[in-house]
Amino acid sequence: MATQERGIRSRRSILEAAADVFGERGYDAASTNEILARAGLTRGALYHHFPSKEAIAVALVEAHSEALVVPHQEVRLQAVIDLTLKFAQRLQRDPILRASVRLAIEQSAFAPPARTPYIQSITVIQELLEQACRQGELLPGTDAAEVAATIVGAFTGLQVMSQVYSNREDLPARVSALWRLVLPGLASPGIIPRLRTGAVPEGGTGLIENSLPAGGEFAPT
Repeated sequence: MATQERGIRSRRSILEAAADVFGERGYDAASTNEILARAGLTRGALYHHFPSKEAIAVALVEAHSEALVVPHQEVRLQAVIDLTLKFAQRLQRDPILRASVRLAIEQSAFAPPARTPYIQSITVIQELLEQACRQGELLPGTDAAEVAATIVGAFTGLQVMSQVYSNREDLPARVSALWRLVLPGLASPGIIPRLRTGAVPEGGTGLIENSLPAGGEFAPT
């Protein structure tokens, strides 16, 4: 058991060190020597977990799918909103997820696996939107696939802009603003008063925060 725990810790140390190095230098300029120096491990320990720099990058990209945790919400459109907000919050504090996003965006010698983070995100959101449609939460004629691709594309652009402007400190606020703009043209009038576009504080009750009234205009709290 102790050996297994050490293995888990060393693997995590390698990924965290690689996330820092990739974040600072990009994939092409990063070296396994620098990753090892940051992790404080031997080359043998690295190759025990990852046979190459590319294998490390693949593991980092996989962190993206691990972050796509669907919140437990009866209103499926709220689940989509919360998914994007929680992903934004995690990007602020998780260096491995930040590296995953950079690797997906960066034009480099590393080619992400065929099932890219974008496809994963679109698939999850599209399924939630299709459920929302069946529950009558969306306006008639809404194309779930088109909306999902648009939301993922908009989120990608927002997180890049937020990184440039504030090192992602304002990312949740930008995502919240996106939903306030999108919802009047997406959600059915009856569901809008039940939707929350702001994050629920830790230990919060889930009560409406930054909500949209039935008229569709944003009403700040």
